[in-house]
Amino acid sequence: MGNERCQAPLVTTPTRELAAFLTDLNGRVDARLLRLANDYLLDTIGCMIYGSTKPWAQMATAHALRTGGTGSSGVIASDCTTTPAMAAFANGAAAHAFELDDVHEEAISHPGAVVIPAVLAVADEIDASGRDIHEAIVVGYEAMGRAGIAVGPASHMLSGFHPTSMSGTFGSAAAVGRLLDFDATTMNHAIGIAASMASGTMEFASSGGMTKRIHAARAAEGGVTAALLAAEGFEGSNDGLAGKYGFCRIFTNNPQLHLLTRDLGNRWMTDEITIKPYAACSDIHPMIQATVELRAEHGFEPSDIERIVAVGPTKAATQNDMDGTVSVLAAQYSAQWNIAAAILADPTDPATYSEDRIARADLAALQATITSVEASADADRTYAWKMAGGVTITLTDGTELTRWVAGQKGSMHDPLTADEIESKFRHLVGDAATEQIAAIRSML
Repeated sequence: MGNERCQAPLVTTPTRELAAFLTDLNGRVDARLLRLANDYLLDTIGCMIYGSTKPWAQMATAHALRTGGTGSSGVIASDCTTTPAMAAFANGAAAHAFELDDVHEEAISHPGAVVIPAVLAVADEIDASGRDIHEAIVVGYEAMGRAGIAVGPASHMLSGFHPTSMSGTFGSAAAVGRLLDFDATTMNHAIGIAASMASGTMEFASSGGMTKRIHAARAAEGGVTAALLAAEGFEGSNDGLAGKYGFCRIFTNNPQLHLLTRDLGNRWMTDEITIKPYAACSDIHPMIQATVELRAEHGFEPSDIERIVAVGPTKAATQNDMDGTVSVLAAQYSAQWNIAAAILADPTDPATYSEDRIARADLAALQATITSVEASADADRTYAWKMAGGVTITLTDGTELTRWVAGQKGSMHDPLTADEIESKFRHLVGDAATEQIAAIRSML
């Protein structure tokens, strides 16, 4: 049938402008951004190694190896290889397996768990250099973040779409396009194809299940597939992000199309990443931090507490107000459970969220003192560019202790140091960490 274009001759569009900018970065990414990319690479590989031990990640890996066929792309924490798309799927599932992976707060998405598995999978196939890998990470974060903020992320998420799995396909497609040296036209095709790969809902926050655990995996796989199709000459839509039926128009009630291209080259998504200190949904990290700080400052005991009021953005009041004792994922998403854990356990230890600990009687009892999560106009005003939230803890003697956190630890407003990032890696990886840190740092 030949060329199947059902469109007018190509014209400049926001998506094409973004694609041109991304391809023009080849060999030109600033050293500062490359150093940040190396931090995110280190952090994500740590998340992948730790996450690969979880049953849902192991199921995803078994599926990838069973269906993926022969290839030279490595699967994390194993000697197995498969095709790039299915290695990206397996490693994306491992990276996102335990709520430890990095976040772009404004886009409300997890770029590391999508972009880096895709980059590593294709890098294995083509024996990419360390410089190429790091530039591809910067390109992927930029594409994923731009799509994520331009879709109007709060509206997008509250409509029931999961941003990581939706905007993630653009990040992985663009990153692979960088590795394969796409020109602007081919990059635009890859983005256009990726628009048809976007999927994933927030129903896991309502009725449970494991689906969230494969959302980064699916986005990584979808982006790799989109880029490989584009490399074969398959054509995507001309304006996959901003067109009449483009991603940023149809999956939201509040598109922000100007953000696709505003301040390109001045504002970098790579500058705006949160590296998580806690294995919990980042929207509730300010509440966790506020609770930890109050406990450290005042030294109260759980028996001293009469009630706790939690306050945060509307998103948290809507989607993080839940019983955290019913599953590991619920514990990682529940504002109430995490506040209780910040008093009774160590939220910086991922083992706090293990299945044998989440239903502890004392945690359940303390969680019950927090009857709801209240929405705050102050938190909404800065959501999600600067996460905010807090707690008021009323003691049995009538004392009220209040703490508000805006721009939590690990975010761009209060970033982890290189030493803190490496400390997290050691905690996740164990005995082999020192050697692996040296190897990852030497890639730059």
